[in-house]
Amino acid sequence: GLDVAGTVDAVGPDTEGFESGDRVYYHGDLTRPGGYAEWAITTAHTTAKIPDGVELATAAAIPCAGLTAYQGLIRRLDVQAGQTVWVQGGAGGVGGFGIQLCKARGATVITTASPGNHDFVKALGADHVIDYNREDVVAQILEITSGRGVDAVQAAVDPTTADEGIRALAFGGAISCIAGMPTLDEDTFARAISLHKISLGAAHPSNNREAQLDLARMAQEMIGMVAAGQIDPMIEQRTDLAGVPEGLAQLETRHVRGKIVAIL
Repeated sequence: GLDVAGTVDAVGPDTEGFESGDRVYYHGDLTRPGGYAEWAITTAHTTAKIPDGVELATAAAIPCAGLTAYQGLIRRLDVQAGQTVWVQGGAGGVGGFGIQLCKARGATVITTASPGNHDFVKALGADHVIDYNREDVVAQILEITSGRGVDAVQAAVDPTTADEGIRALAFGGAISCIAGMPTLDEDTFARAISLHKISLGAAHPSNNREAQLDLARMAQEMIGMVAAGQIDPMIEQRTDLAGVPEGLAQLETRHVRGKIVAIL
């Protein structure tokens, strides 16, 4: 378990900004898991406080998927009002957060989803939804954008869809890649495309203090948007510790909308 929310029991020596009783949440270190437990240890500088009125379960649904989307779309691509963005896999965790972040910025969102998830992603704010099983996605995007292409792509499925993301970009567009890199060729270079590899968890083992501090900053910004009603963490299911294996199995099939939260 890497995404954790809870109440501070104790703080280490010289720890600033936190005290016993604070409600907090964080994205943990991939090399030091341990979130599926009643007690967990983490670093203060990568941790964010939870505002009053936001449940612990709500906060726990945010970190990995939410901060990945935030880092890609806000930190790297800097999505702006008036732009058009293709958020791949809109019914998944990263995609669902991505749709909402782009809409909060005032962008037009195109997403891909199976027919059974179209209403779900539209409720999150998607302006255009394409059935990736039956339609030529890139052709549909070019039609929607009158041949121009999109300003930005969040590629969150696999290298093949990252390749499609490159083809759907307008000149000078940008793509954030979460689940594999696209093929880069002379055409990509000639179109002045900007490519960003997103690896949220790499901040912990990197020894880069600024990258680690930004985990807390992004988490604080995200939880603020949740508290303000701008972001829905998309909790599909709540379970106890005994239900974690079944929940993980569901996630492996990629047939889960949004997030599953274990409450211990």
